[in-house]
Amino acid sequence: MIDKGPCVVRRDRTVLLDCRHPEFDAVRDRLPVFAELVKSPPHYHTYRITPLTLWNAAALGADPGEIIDSLEQWSGRGLPSGLEDEIRLLMSRYGRLTLHASDGSGELLLRGDSDELLNEHEVRQTAEACGFQRTGRLEMAGSAACRGLLKQELARAGYPVLDQAGYHEGEALDIRWKEGDSAFKLREYQREAARRFGISGSSGIAVLPCGAGKTIVGLAALEELKCETLVLTSNATSVRQWTEELLKRTNLSPESVGEYTGERRQVRPVTVATYQMLTHRTSKEGGFSHMGLFNERNWGLIVYDEVHLLPAPVFRATAEIQATRRLGLTATLVREDGREGDVFSLIGPKVYDCPWKTLERQGWIAAVQCVEVQVPMEPELKKRYLYAAPKEKFRLASANPAKAETAVKIIEAHKGASILVIGQYLDQLAGLAAIIGAPVITGKTPQQERIELYNRFNAGVLPVLIVSKVANFAVNLPDASVAIEVSGAFGSRQEEAQRLGRVLRPKRGANRAFFYTLVTEDSREQEFALKRRLFLTEQGYEYAVMQKLDSAAQKFNLLPDCGNPHEQEASGSL
Repeated sequence: MIDKGPCVVRRDRTVLLDCRHPEFDAVRDRLPVFAELVKSPPHYHTYRITPLTLWNAAALGADPGEIIDSLEQWSGRGLPSGLEDEIRLLMSRYGRLTLHASDGSGELLLRGDSDELLNEHEVRQTAEACGFQRTGRLEMAGSAACRGLLKQELARAGYPVLDQAGYHEGEALDIRWKEGDSAFKLREYQREAARRFGISGSSGIAVLPCGAGKTIVGLAALEELKCETLVLTSNATSVRQWTEELLKRTNLSPESVGEYTGERRQVRPVTVATYQMLTHRTSKEGGFSHMGLFNERNWGLIVYDEVHLLPAPVFRATAEIQATRRLGLTATLVREDGREGDVFSLIGPKVYDCPWKTLERQGWIAAVQCVEVQVPMEPELKKRYLYAAPKEKFRLASANPAKAETAVKIIEAHKGASILVIGQYLDQLAGLAAIIGAPVITGKTPQQERIELYNRFNAGVLPVLIVSKVANFAVNLPDASVAIEVSGAFGSRQEEAQRLGRVLRPKRGANRAFFYTLVTEDSREQEFALKRRLFLTEQGYEYAVMQKLDSAAQKFNLLPDCGNPHEQEASGSL
């Protein structure tokens, strides 16, 4: 196949990419613009072109003709019959249906670019089910309360809606970048992400790798819109970091910034809350106690940090507040529950996406060496494993005691580095803590103790810190240069991306980091490890697979300090 193009394009919209082809790297960088990676075995990667990937490509300005030309060029043998027409049809649907505000009636107008479109069975039936009725040859009218539901259902039916109904301004807020902060300035890609959000009509998703400064993009949007804002994020640590950035980078006073968590219930002009608080309820049958936060003030902007973690109840609330501007921030649009389409329809389309490797080449994030270390099972464990149920097999393999010895070898190989050991199972982490002599942070660790341990790690006092999945998201550990993943969720691609993100922030010196994942060989854990790595493979990260670490100190030792010209203040790289 190498003497032909690098790809085989199939009629079912899957694309096989030959990893051995000389054009592999170039094509791999381009394919994610309009396709998603679904399998990445050693020789061929499998991508899938879906309506959603094509709509997001259209939202970013991609041209169907250019996509078709690229596929034909990469294939070297033409496209299957009908595929070109299908790509053009799917991409053409983005923007054919538009939503507008009516003049003073409180209704919304759904407009199509032809009466044939509004007569399509799926369009007409879906719109009518949402309460919209035909009022003209190219128009249907319905209640503004159904704005989110209509977009959600039409996207599911295969007809995305371009929302041009506008947004209310919200309460004005005088927010400006802090004067005299000469050490800080927006990076070009951060400025471009904020600009793209603005010209989108102020509803959409910015996709940037961990460590690239997504928080700064959020602040830039807030500074541009100058309105009261609700920020929703994944945990209390992230709430504190958003608060610190707001106070450090802008003119806002502490009295203007509120934290809405289990410890504090402050509702102020800029309020930062956790998804957990919004979805809290006193009983399984009870209502969500704090969902009223959406209506506490006249918000002009809602920022959804780590939007790929948006819980189902927040989707429902978001469907009801479509007149409020919405900005989603994430490193990956992958959702393990398959609700990427709801993110698209309710938060907005992708308005900015910067490849991880591009920022790595520019020095804005660290260059990461990814290594999978295969760890054998001792005979007694193997015997238990063979007779265990499938779910228990995964746990036994994940918590393989032999991983402790491997982790110690890696720590010794990177002596002097700041090292994170990350795992899923608390008993496994407790055992590692006893062997390594390092503290552990879990969900049970009090927030103040977590902050103290993070601060000691950042100060270099703690060379090794062991963390559970609570550290997967929005934890600012800028000097962490080595991560050792000892266990993880079954096949969570988003978790793998976030864990790699712990070491992506720019480093002093060679700007290099290492991500080890320990996998029990000849076990179910290997299957799930392949799934976890899927998203990172799409981003251009290759995993070296090792079975022995005896020479790890020589092969993977950190490079000497040679200065990083793009180093940014750590606190600005959330």
